[in-house]
Amino acid sequence: MYGGGGVGLMGILSDTVLAQGGKVHGVTTKQLVARGAESPKLKELSDLTVTDNMSARKAEMMNISNGCIALPGGVGTLEEITQAFSWARLGDNPNPCVFYNVNGYYDLLSQMFDKMTSEGFLSAEDRQKVLFSDSLAEIQTFMTHYLPPKPRQY
Repeated sequence: MYGGGGVGLMGILSDTVLAQGGKVHGVTTKQLVARGAESPKLKELSDLTVTDNMSARKAEMMNISNGCIALPGGVGTLEEITQAFSWARLGDNPNPCVFYNVNGYYDLLSQMFDKMTSEGFLSAEDRQKVLFSDSLAEIQTFMTHYLPPKPRQY
């Protein structure tokens, strides 16, 4: 399952999976379809869900996914994966969140998460619930053995 786009890494990943005979479930918005951002191989997708807006799209993606992996990307990617992690901390997303840190792309963000922890804005326990890695084996292990954070009690 992915964002349903046909551009950038999303498009490359989708096209590659389809070319190898894999299944792809896209989730996109009416607005993005109207702008032509959906996969040009729309008919080849195993499934496509079109939502009313981005908030509904993100909620649907978290509902049907088993985990969230952010490839190097832009502001939208960053917003989506940090929301998924935030929801995990609230108890609304039981799935692991991973930054696929290709060529150190997310190094500075990883340092920011460490700073949040050292400054007391993120618990050390919760910091262990998000992974920054360029190792697919490490990512698989993290996702396989993941236990969601315990929601904070007030």
